[in-house]
Amino acid sequence: MQHRFVTVTPNPALDIATSVAQLQDSHKLRCAAPQVHPGGGGINVARVLHRFGAQVLALYPAGGASGDRLQRLLQDEGVPEQRLRIAGETRESFTVHETASGREYRFVLPGPNLAPSEWAATLDALRRLDPAPAWVISSGGLPPGVASDGHAALARLARGMGARVVVDSSGAALVAALQQGVCLIKPSLRELSELAGTDLSTAVLQRQAARQLIQRGQAQMVALSLGAGGALLVTADSCLQATALPVPVQGSVGAGDSFLAALVWALDAGHDLHQVLAMAMAAGAAAVMAAGTGLCQPAEVERLRQQVQIQRLCE
Repeated sequence: MQHRFVTVTPNPALDIATSVAQLQDSHKLRCAAPQVHPGGGGINVARVLHRFGAQVLALYPAGGASGDRLQRLLQDEGVPEQRLRIAGETRESFTVHETASGREYRFVLPGPNLAPSEWAATLDALRRLDPAPAWVISSGGLPPGVASDGHAALARLARGMGARVVVDSSGAALVAALQQGVCLIKPSLRELSELAGTDLSTAVLQRQAARQLIQRGQAQMVALSLGAGGALLVTADSCLQATALPVPVQGSVGAGDSFLAALVWALDAGHDLHQVLAMAMAAGAAAVMAAGTGLCQPAEVERLRQQVQIQRLCE
């Protein structure tokens, strides 16, 4: 079967979200009924791409009862998926919304240790796809047992298959992946500052740092996520800046994944860069309006897309 997009999630999770009036130590905290969704960067991207009608496959290692539940939840949404069974128990990720303050607290567990053979099976599953996908999106953190070049190995393999490679990660894993040369990365300001080795306090500095990655051949495009400050989309000859939409925030989990999914979908559809960034901004905004990791819905993205304000920055 043809899968135009394949997402790889090395360390998936069951995303559990709830709310409580106020966090207090040494107290039993009575929480609201939990929402449970399949999670992890690539899985969230696949969920959104599926909603847009894309031909997508979610590829991921998962084990134990939580891995079984994650797979069932993906299947319930109708997302095409390929699970690589592992011995360890798939992790849970826990988010608590404090209603008194509006703050969100996110508790992220490390995940199971992947044996070398289990990681090799994940790479082999991607290698065996025939026909090869047009896009491979490798997203999320790496689990224990996988070296920091995990995303780099996926990027190298995907490039060899002729796919356009997207990597959404951080730290040493992102640095290693950039050495392979990728199509697109979506760093936060903190992540781009770490790559640049300096503070990036202005749009000029941010654009210059992104352009340096492009000039070195490490990425063809950089989508810089600035949270409430909006986003930049930088290519070799263009830089667009979008203003964040003023929407009511229910939760931030999965907003970046929604942004990335819409961005890649619009690029693949051949939209111009203004429309690409507008779609991504609208998807991110729609996601923060959804509780838990409900992610964005296409109708809401289309409504919000009309409201996104974008300007071209001077080169």
